[in-house]
Amino acid sequence: MKNELILVQPHCEEKQKTKRLEQVLQKALENICYQKITKEEEFKNLQNKKILFAISQGISGINLEYFRFLKKLRMNTNLLENSVAGIIVDGESELFTKSIAREFAFTANQAGCTFPGRPLVEATASLQNFNVQAKILETDNIGAYKKSARVLVEQILSFSSIRKKQPNILVLHASNFKTSNTSQLWNMVKQHLTDCKIKEISLRNGSVQDCSGCPYTMCMHFSSKSNCYYGGVIVDEVYPAILECDALILLCPNYNDAVSANLCAFINRLTALFRKTRFYKKYIFGIIVSGYSGGDLVAEQLISALNMNKTFILPSRFALLETANDPSSIQKIEGIQRKAENFAQHILETIKTENI
Repeated sequence: MKNELILVQPHCEEKQKTKRLEQVLQKALENICYQKITKEEEFKNLQNKKILFAISQGISGINLEYFRFLKKLRMNTNLLENSVAGIIVDGESELFTKSIAREFAFTANQAGCTFPGRPLVEATASLQNFNVQAKILETDNIGAYKKSARVLVEQILSFSSIRKKQPNILVLHASNFKTSNTSQLWNMVKQHLTDCKIKEISLRNGSVQDCSGCPYTMCMHFSSKSNCYYGGVIVDEVYPAILECDALILLCPNYNDAVSANLCAFINRLTALFRKTRFYKKYIFGIIVSGYSGGDLVAEQLISALNMNKTFILPSRFALLETANDPSSIQKIEGIQRKAENFAQHILETIKTENI
């Protein structure tokens, strides 16, 4: 029988550390035909596949075989071309599960892998991160863990690309278009996005109030009306545009290895809309420009917040990352126009139906 799923489970020398993960995988993969890979030398020919990555980590957060897999991905940047994957991370402490997942998702994405919305199931040592899900599912925490893993497997296997004849693209930024290298790079990309409806919204000049953590019942009350207590441009312009768009592009200059304050506020305020509406059918892209380094950290922040948390699809090579410091120095990067055109073409191939 043809294998439906590839299980990539980096080998761990200490069997006791993998016991819980093995139990979860047994439930998650019940009646699923799959091929298992545990060693780096077996990690090849994984293009056009459906893949579940399952990683055991000890108290240190380190699995040596996992790092061999990571290295191979970074040295073979088309290894996962056109593949779709999800991630399970099982830990022996309360730390490191999310950081490993973010790092791995970014690397796999750069190697051509797509991740559906909410592609991560993480389990800390105590499983306290399943408290809420256990209540919703009326089970204990290990039961919620097993159920979440099973849902993830089904999500991977059922995923298919979503394309539109004339897709709607929403672009959010907080940049000064006259001086911003990020904005100039976006303009290079934009000119090649043909047959799309593009809407740009600026979040500059303190127009966005950050989320203040309203009580759950209050947030749900406003969410039921696609609203938020703090109102403003987020409610008036951004929420309707999010609901309408097929793809969201964030223009992200690197501020201290993080997205800018206003974009961060947008992500936080998106929670109110998310409580009512999931975004499993919408794509996320990023244009990230760093003055010195750290573009990967900003990309990982977007992955964690919008793909792993807010359920946007993470398409392969979702971000265009460049380094430019002085004003307009983005223009001097060798081949930058070609890079911008290639990224635009990649966006179109991801979200747009082919012309017949």
